[in-house]
Amino acid sequence: MISFYNSLTKKKETFNPLNGKEVSFYTCGPTVYSYAHIGNFRTYIFEDILKRTLLFQGYKVNHVMNITDVGHLTSDADTGEDKIEKAAQTQKKSAFEIAEFYTKAFFDDCQKLNILPPNTVAPATRLIKEAISLIQALEKKGFTYKTSDGIYFDTSKFKDYGKLAGMNFETLNQTLKAGARIELSPEKKNITDFSLWKLSSPNEKRQMEWPSPWGIGFPGWHIECAVINLKYLGQAFENEKFFPEKAQTIDIHAGGSDLIPIHHTNEIAQVEAATGKKFVNFWLHGEFLILKDFKMSKSKGNMILIDDLKKQGFSPLAFRYLTFNAHYRKPLEFSLEALKNAQESLNNIYDFILDCLNDGKIETSIKKETDVKFSLPLQKIKEDFEKAIYDDLNTPQALAVFWKLIKDYYQKEFNPKETYLLALLFDKIFGLGLDKIKLITPSKEIQLLSKKREQLRKEEKWEEADKIRKEIEDQGFFLKDTKNGTLIKPKLNIN
Repeated sequence: MISFYNSLTKKKETFNPLNGKEVSFYTCGPTVYSYAHIGNFRTYIFEDILKRTLLFQGYKVNHVMNITDVGHLTSDADTGEDKIEKAAQTQKKSAFEIAEFYTKAFFDDCQKLNILPPNTVAPATRLIKEAISLIQALEKKGFTYKTSDGIYFDTSKFKDYGKLAGMNFETLNQTLKAGARIELSPEKKNITDFSLWKLSSPNEKRQMEWPSPWGIGFPGWHIECAVINLKYLGQAFENEKFFPEKAQTIDIHAGGSDLIPIHHTNEIAQVEAATGKKFVNFWLHGEFLILKDFKMSKSKGNMILIDDLKKQGFSPLAFRYLTFNAHYRKPLEFSLEALKNAQESLNNIYDFILDCLNDGKIETSIKKETDVKFSLPLQKIKEDFEKAIYDDLNTPQALAVFWKLIKDYYQKEFNPKETYLLALLFDKIFGLGLDKIKLITPSKEIQLLSKKREQLRKEEKWEEADKIRKEIEDQGFFLKDTKNGTLIKPKLNIN
């Protein structure tokens, strides 16, 4: 049984999908006005582990992710410039070019991190008519009001507003006001009210704007996720028209913890006000990646990108590995030292896989790890791993079990083939690319160079021996000196 901590109920619960073995799963995607940083990717890696765990358990996962390519303003108060339009002005490109460029950059980075792609990727700009239809439904039910700059959702009319944040309407309003996250504009009835449709200013020409019953404008940030959920998972749209009676509750919605008090709270309000049905069964939220005493933020300019790690000589998968060291619901402090340790650990894991392949003379085409009947010691390790990962994605504990497998392999001389296949099974969760590792037999020339180096070492001609080591390394291999002699191993190039 899998259990997750449900942010809605504030407790750990056994997960049971609403539709047998099929799981409806939504994750908030990027706002594509800039590169995603490693703080963002900590959340996407946690969501990938969640998805892999469900697949590991045998569920069929229908994963939908939005792309925010319009409507995300620079202020939580529904004021300021649209982030996409602002980036377009700064970089002297069209808003559509900006969105396309950074969307591609995002998914390129996801591939480097071995993050499984969603089944459906839905840019907000492709569902404008659906957004209008949903806003009209909310308007008809009396949840909206109009101001000089758009159509707003009246949060005071939704009785459960703030339940995800563990607050009622009054408390959440007071909290946001005290935290100065949102300033109350003269036309807004409540500080928590938010725009559904923003009207274009007559003093500016936007690149992304559309006609609507309320005037030319664009959808708000919060309405897009509600629409995408209801269309692709909730099955509430037909030919761009909204049918609330057809809406279905989805199984899991995940994202960063910073989205709880505003964005996800507003998603719930819109969907449940429009449908009268429960929006999501399980809400899962990941905590921040922090640099010392503050979280990583684009606005603060303290971003570190995946390519920055590569330029420093680190594999993106070393960063992926680093995130496993803290539970997804706890902050993770990032440092260069921690990343170096993660890279070293990852190299050791790859080395272990090479040893298994070499010791067992294993053909890497053998990958039917799910069909293997493991010996009792390995079966116990497998069960311990599953117990850890099924307990609210406890990656630190699962990682500890993996290292026990590695330690026991060398100490207890487990069967290489069984051990290798169990490691591949674990990697269905971890996604470290262990199945890409292959044994490459060194040429006779390299083998002769290695023997020559061993002789030079015996003669204590260290400088000449080091030159041979470098020559071998330049040809894509490295040497590992052991008590039983020198092993020649291929260098690994996994992301």
